[in-house]
Amino acid sequence: MSRGLTRFRYLLGEAVDNVRVNRTTAFLALATTTFTMLGMGVFLLLYLNVQDALGSLREEIKVIVYLRDATSPKEIAQLQGELSGDPAVAAVEFVSREQALATFRAQFPSEERLLNGLGDNPFPASLVVKVGPAYRSSEQVGALVQSLRARAEAEEVLYSQDWIENLAVAVRYLRVLGVGIGVVLAASMVTILANTIKLTLYARREEIAILKLIGATTGFIKMPFVLEGALLGGVGALCSLFLLRVLFGLAESKLALKGTFWGVGHGLAFLPDRVTVAFLLLGVMLGCLGSMVSLVQFRDARG
Repeated sequence: MSRGLTRFRYLLGEAVDNVRVNRTTAFLALATTTFTMLGMGVFLLLYLNVQDALGSLREEIKVIVYLRDATSPKEIAQLQGELSGDPAVAAVEFVSREQALATFRAQFPSEERLLNGLGDNPFPASLVVKVGPAYRSSEQVGALVQSLRARAEAEEVLYSQDWIENLAVAVRYLRVLGVGIGVVLAASMVTILANTIKLTLYARREEIAILKLIGATTGFIKMPFVLEGALLGGVGALCSLFLLRVLFGLAESKLALKGTFWGVGHGLAFLPDRVTVAFLLLGVMLGCLGSMVSLVQFRDARG
């Protein structure tokens, strides 16, 4: 165990020495890696928050049934009872004409003038139907709406499923766009790190030749360069997370988005811990990949 640890320390020390050999190049590679990973992080953060907002919207899918003025309280109670027993309905709330008027005045106090000339209370009574979690697909909500429109008590039935589904399509496009941009950025990062490691290989080619002459294994010779790539990739990912956290804090304070995200959801949220760890591992993996690409190119160049 101690022998393996000693060996790892030696290889890690060699990797750090490799960075020192080409300080300027390594610094530029680190800066490029940081901003490349930052671009990935921005898209990831945006996607996760939009996805969370969409999930909150789906939880609040409601169908509003505006009742005819001639509907009696008994008929309303009967309809409400029938809907409560429907497995597609999670909850039903009755909103009287007086409640609808009070809600309008509370939400739009500056629009009181719109009520002038419309009588004392132009708002109809309504039933707000919350759709159950297992019945929130377009087809199922559409079937529920059709059955409600067929009721004699219903004057009009409105629901927001269409624009929620449009938002879901937009999220899918955002995911495809994010994956495409992520692949391009990852390829750029691998290329930059591969060129950086290649410069280190050429700078230390004589040492590599001596190690081969004294019987060092190929794995022992290559490992410091792989660790160098992992180090640059991991530190770049860590720096990008720091910058992303700073930008996230500015967005929260300047755009006043602490309460909700565009009025829905539970507000902006930073990357979860598991995503943060995966992001760091991605940086390390891309760094290792860049190192392996440079090692293959160096071997081919030397024949």
